[in-house]
Amino acid sequence: MSEHTGDDAFATLAGYRARGGWEAARKALTTMSPEQVVELVKNAGLQGRGGAGFATGLKWSFMPKGNEKPKYLVCNADESEPGSFKDRLLLSRAPHQMLEGILIGAWATGAEKTFVYVRGEYAHPADVLQRAIDECYEAGLLGASCLGTGFRHDVVVSRGAGAYICGEETGLLESLEGKKGQPRKKPPFPAQYGAFGMPTTVNNVETFSHVPHIVSRGAEWFRGFGTEKSPGTTIFGVSGHVRRPGLYELPLGTRLDEIVFEHAQGPLGGRKVKGVIPGGASMPILPASQLDVPMANEFLRERKTMLGTGGVMVMDDTTCMVRVACVITYFFRDESCGQCTQCREGTGWIHKIMERIERGAGQRSDLDLLLDIASKMEGQTICAFADAAAWPVQGLLRHFRADFEAHVEHGKCPFPESFEL
Repeated sequence: MSEHTGDDAFATLAGYRARGGWEAARKALTTMSPEQVVELVKNAGLQGRGGAGFATGLKWSFMPKGNEKPKYLVCNADESEPGSFKDRLLLSRAPHQMLEGILIGAWATGAEKTFVYVRGEYAHPADVLQRAIDECYEAGLLGASCLGTGFRHDVVVSRGAGAYICGEETGLLESLEGKKGQPRKKPPFPAQYGAFGMPTTVNNVETFSHVPHIVSRGAEWFRGFGTEKSPGTTIFGVSGHVRRPGLYELPLGTRLDEIVFEHAQGPLGGRKVKGVIPGGASMPILPASQLDVPMANEFLRERKTMLGTGGVMVMDDTTCMVRVACVITYFFRDESCGQCTQCREGTGWIHKIMERIERGAGQRSDLDLLLDIASKMEGQTICAFADAAAWPVQGLLRHFRADFEAHVEHGKCPFPESFEL
């Protein structure tokens, strides 16, 4: 998927076609029925790469058949999880790959239009994507008769305003309709009542980008990578205290310590790793002693964390985990849409207590109070935002409680080399 992203020409229609681009869509639209495409993606075991990991083929099969209402696809390009930056690469360096996956998905689900919801800060990727869409219309790949088959499909770019909650699929749909980005209660699910009240399927940028390769090379080829339960590759975004931060496409199931120490070449200046968040800021952290874990949800769940968006955030032994907690809880307090009491009040109180501990005014009872608040947020709200705010707090206290106790005992931060707030 990322093989040619270092080549500037790959972002253009001519460059993409020179490497076999758009032949998978031609194959799907001219030789396969929609049901065959859905079955192929099911057999490949492709899971959504946006964080939830739901089976893509199964999701496509939920779209109603024999319904006269227009059907829509939505491509979630609102990449806003701190630590994740892979969609930016795919949008700006391989837009035709994603668009080809969208057209194949549209054929499989009978969708007549796709809305690509792009994060507001992604101005350059959005411009590159729009140029690629324009090229597709001029070449007859999109529009009234895609690839001359008579199948109509249109793609529209919609720019968000940069709110984290608009990455949640129903919050995204509300924002797409011009309303405040607040998640909807489910059911009804988007396949029954989605964008503008029409049946809708939401997938993200990386998920669509895998589809052309599955159609071209088959389900067994895709299953040749990754684990039995988590097939294929994904793009890990490595950031923090490493020599080579960046994006690495690797099979799911690649061990976390291999990603950190071999691909990203470990911490700077001979420091030791203290902790790693494996899947973006909403996922519970792992201590250095637990990095020998395959990066797939079935293994990460055993260590009470998850793959999330694959944003690997590395922290060395200078890092104060109380300050990490302050930064993360500030983010979630600031980004809560405020719709649910448990989330609105919980994120505010957790951040307030974290700040109190960081400045040396905390008490030992605050640590249990934090866990109590987090437990009352988890699973109690319309969407998973409150879970995402609670999990990093639980993980930091599970593995680095000594850092918090040291702040309480000494009345100040005991890590003078740590970053400042």
